[in-house]
Amino acid sequence: MPRQLGDLEDTVMTRVWQWNRPVTVREVLEDLQQERSIAYTTVMTVMDNLHQKGWVRREVDGRAYRYTAVSTRAAYSAALMNEAWSQSDNPAAALVAFFGMMSAEQREALRDAIRVVAPTFPEPADSRPDGGTAADEASPESGR
Repeated sequence: MPRQLGDLEDTVMTRVWQWNRPVTVREVLEDLQQERSIAYTTVMTVMDNLHQKGWVRREVDGRAYRYTAVSTRAAYSAALMNEAWSQSDNPAAALVAFFGMMSAEQREALRDAIRVVAPTFPEPADSRPDGGTAADEASPESGR
């Protein structure tokens, strides 16, 4: 499970994710300098740390490296949510509390996500009156 990114790591990774292409330290530096004063060596250290932690891979390009994200922002967020959920002593209560904190837009996004993944969730055998599963219904041998 990935550890949560620090503030500067997250700021750098946000650029890498948004640009969705190999980037250099110089490109990230120039973008960050539009918002704050930051040294080249600081950005270089952060990007090297992200590489060491497995968040980015890098390839030599002349005298510099080009860095590319290893996974997406969505995958990172999902891993953080999964880690937080798995740490709960009552996962069902944690989900209920989490859903209660969601905005209407977030609840709609959740409904959309469930529609996408619902066909891949097997229905528990004991949830159907006949003890079968949704997969049995689609099976030619089932006669249904």
